[in-house]
Amino acid sequence: MAFAAVNSLGYLGIDAYAVKVEADIDQSFPGFDVVGLPDASVKESRDRVRAAMKNCGLEFPQAKITINLAPADIRKEGPMYDLPIFMAVLCASLQISGVPEGSAFIGELSLAGEVRPVKGVLSMAIEARNIGFQSLFIPRANAAEASVVEGMEIYAVERLEEIIAHVTGRTVLSPISSMDFSCNESDKVPLDFSDVRGQEAAKRALEVAAAGGHNVLLIGPPGSGKSMLARRLPSILPDMTFEEAIEATKIHSVAGILPSEVQLLKTRPFRSPHHSASSAALAGGGRMPSPGEVSLAHNGVLFLDELPEFDNKTLEILRQPLEDHQITISRSSGRVTYPCDFQLIAAMNPCRCGYFGHPTRPCTCRKGAVEKYLSKISGPLLDRMDIHVEVPPVEYKELSRSAPSESSRVIRERVNQARLIQQQRFEGKGISCNARITPALLHEFCPMTDDASKVLQMAFDRLKLSGRAYDRIVKVARTVADMDAEEVINSQHIMEAIHYRTLDRDYWRN
Repeated sequence: MAFAAVNSLGYLGIDAYAVKVEADIDQSFPGFDVVGLPDASVKESRDRVRAAMKNCGLEFPQAKITINLAPADIRKEGPMYDLPIFMAVLCASLQISGVPEGSAFIGELSLAGEVRPVKGVLSMAIEARNIGFQSLFIPRANAAEASVVEGMEIYAVERLEEIIAHVTGRTVLSPISSMDFSCNESDKVPLDFSDVRGQEAAKRALEVAAAGGHNVLLIGPPGSGKSMLARRLPSILPDMTFEEAIEATKIHSVAGILPSEVQLLKTRPFRSPHHSASSAALAGGGRMPSPGEVSLAHNGVLFLDELPEFDNKTLEILRQPLEDHQITISRSSGRVTYPCDFQLIAAMNPCRCGYFGHPTRPCTCRKGAVEKYLSKISGPLLDRMDIHVEVPPVEYKELSRSAPSESSRVIRERVNQARLIQQQRFEGKGISCNARITPALLHEFCPMTDDASKVLQMAFDRLKLSGRAYDRIVKVARTVADMDAEEVINSQHIMEAIHYRTLDRDYWRN
């Protein structure tokens, strides 16, 4: 009996780190202890390892077994350490001579010796390559997401016998092949803007939002098409870059919601939580903090339908992520920061009955009820919405029109062209789109004509805009100018951007 050490990895948030799994076997009273801040699922690995070893025809040591997971000052969570613990015990009990140099192991074990999938494999595979490991053994079900990592050999296995045969030289496994990232039309969502009849003004506003990454508030009576429009926004969003796809896939992987057949997320995430969602569901949390809806929507869209029905405290949580594009969750077990650079699309009725301001149907709300309903949306949150759009009821002639509306493919081509202009403008600046222009760079990237400046000043004084509203109007105008392929913002661009900020004065004027 002896000592052995096997490489593995763990993750905290979306960042991975190396873990050394050490096994010591001592000929004394039989026992199996796991140290190094393991949680309950890690401690239970002793039973899974014991049963898997027996059912694979191997001998489980009748001795004192001590497993240490280093570094010992970071809490270890999840069943991903089953496989490295199994390999360390095999080496320490001299049933195999050792594992390949520079190799690492990740995976959960079944009692029958199957290697089951775990969360966070993409983050751990990238870190394994960065550390300099030559090979990584992972579950077969995680092969798709790991195939994006180049620069090392990755072996995907289904059973323990495959690994044992490989390390002993009886049967050599073939590493999985790396994938080429490409985003094509077959990956796009099936919902199309051609399904929407009428609402040309709202379509234009969403096109501007997609081109510049702006937040949008849609307000209108029931049945006017607010949700229908919002759910088709992903069909016109620009292609994700490889770096954006990696970040989004990491988050979905550590959350455990990445489908096994998906290599990388090629379409931007679209998250639509129910209005009963709690603060923790939106922001993230738990004993070991996991990503919430704001992080799962990273590089995509967070759609909040029936906005006033959300709890006020839940909505106010959005204010900081909308500004900082990251959220830090602190718990007694640790502190984790998740990225959350998303577009917020919100939809709401103008009142409880839904018909306040309707051209033909009277509002049935009691006196003061409209103001109470609208007051659920705070001024600071409303101020963070770049574009406010009224979605009126659709007329019969629009619904009965047989001619098809403009398709998402056509709109998306214009959006991609506007984003290409922005990518060239912001190259090397760490800015992804117009909505992310920092105040320090606003004047550099948003030059405007004298007429445009005068129009903006007049609107600022008359509408009593805040400094944040000023910045957001200029950024939206920058996007409108990009869609016209104009480098300098003119008065027409400014007026369209101002038009998208006047709706709150109609509904929230008091």
